Amino acid sequence: MIRKFVTVTILAAAVSLSALPAAFAGKANDTLVWSTDRENAVIDPFYNNTRELVIIGNQVWDGLLFRDLKTGEYKGLLATSYKWADNTTIDFGLRDDVVFHNGKKFGPEDVVYTINFVSKPENGVLTQANVKFLESAEKTGPNSVRIKLKQPFPAALAYFAQAIFIMPDKHYDGAPMKADGKKDYGVVKPNGTGPYKVTNIVPGERVEMVKNGTYMKDGPKGQPAIGKLTFRTLKDKNTQMAELLTGGVDWIWDVPKEQAEQLSKAPKVTVENAKTMRFSYLAFDVNGTSGTKYFMDKKVRMAVAHAINRASIVKNLVGSASVVINSACHPDQDGCTQNVPKWKYDPKLAKKLLAEAGHPNGFSFDLYAYREREYTEAVIGDLAKVGIKANLKFMQYRALRDLVWKGTTPINHMTWGSNSIPDVSASTGHFFSGGHDDPAKDPTVVETLKIAGATIDTPKRNELYKQALSTISGELYWLPMFSYAKYYAYDKDLNFKATSDEIPRFYAAKWK
Repeated sequence: MIRKFVTVTILAAAVSLSALPAAFAGKANDTLVWSTDRENAVIDPFYNNTRELVIIGNQVWDGLLFRDLKTGEYKGLLATSYKWADNTTIDFGLRDDVVFHNGKKFGPEDVVYTINFVSKPENGVLTQANVKFLESAEKTGPNSVRIKLKQPFPAALAYFAQAIFIMPDKHYDGAPMKADGKKDYGVVKPNGTGPYKVTNIVPGERVEMVKNGTYMKDGPKGQPAIGKLTFRTLKDKNTQMAELLTGGVDWIWDVPKEQAEQLSKAPKVTVENAKTMRFSYLAFDVNGTSGTKYFMDKKVRMAVAHAINRASIVKNLVGSASVVINSACHPDQDGCTQNVPKWKYDPKLAKKLLAEAGHPNGFSFDLYAYREREYTEAVIGDLAKVGIKANLKFMQYRALRDLVWKGTTPINHMTWGSNSIPDVSASTGHFFSGGHDDPAKDPTVVETLKIAGATIDTPKRNELYKQALSTISGELYWLPMFSYAKYYAYDKDLNFKATSDEIPRFYAAKWK
């Protein structure tokens, strides 16, 4: 019955949309239109940390390095070479044949400006974990720079490849003032060196990009083949699928399993299930800052952990490329051991623990979430079986993130893609270092992660991360849930291949 309802809903939406004017998408218009359900009013990778901005960031801007997914090797992108001068100093040689989208020639002053700007906490880069290891940069020659780190940080190359995009010199100097007297850096007009350049932004609706005709010819990204790239916000999943069927959209993802199976029968659609570096987790209010005290009791947290059938969610909802995880990181990240305390599905034990905690009849609380509603609803269903009633508060990511930072959520069911950084410092190191994303602020964990992040000796580093991860799982500050697998659906005329880092390489896509 569910499958029939889904099919009818999609087809009905498709019929409705077919009455609209022809969409400017597809091979005939040389325009690749991709869509998700999230609004992205800020088009700057330092001031918006949605997955959409990670994707747009890789199309519009370049970093110093590029990570080859097949070999794990770091190659030059804006850089021609790199060398560790010592444990906290990296020397980069730079290309001399790159120009920004506004025609300005790229040079060392742009790297120096970017590093020195984003490294200052007062400039408010949204994901501080991506830049907090930076100390400063200086020009060392007509095509070379030296970047200093605050302390040894072995994962630095991954961040230069994925999280630190180079802006032109003085890029943010003319940012307007906000009502609070601070500059609004996020509204500065995008200007990168990447394969595509932004031509139009309609806040909450779309971001339009066009191929950069002067993009480097011999770089590891290659030259873009498709003329135009457009991101559209379509909040309803059925509308996304209907637009895919009628030609208004060429590419979508996060398609629910049932709908993906239906779309795979459409003659003009390709459906693919692929692993990603994103993972799901439940974060508990262990300190009672939300005003809900239940989860300060470890037995209650244990009851929740034993009540949830994570394996069933993976099998029935997420997809074949997903796995249950036990650590607060992604299994593919360096340093992410799964050899930590584990919490098996055992609803009888969950009920016993609830009774021991003084809640034989269960209790009610608000559970907050923002994506893949059906996953959270499965969690709610499992909790209901042991007597815990979770009232779902479903909202947009940025609104929920702000509530999490204020400490007002008893449990939040969220996800993290680590900005596709293949290192545990980008997940565990981000969430449990004492900042506003840290639900526990355990001083021992914070100190252990601080030492681990600066340890160059790999075995010692891994052991330190294991200690922290074991505490996080053992104390149930989080219940790690599962790695994400996404169902992609796209036009059969599109030559596209999903990658495990959850960054669609639209600049590498082609029309068949």
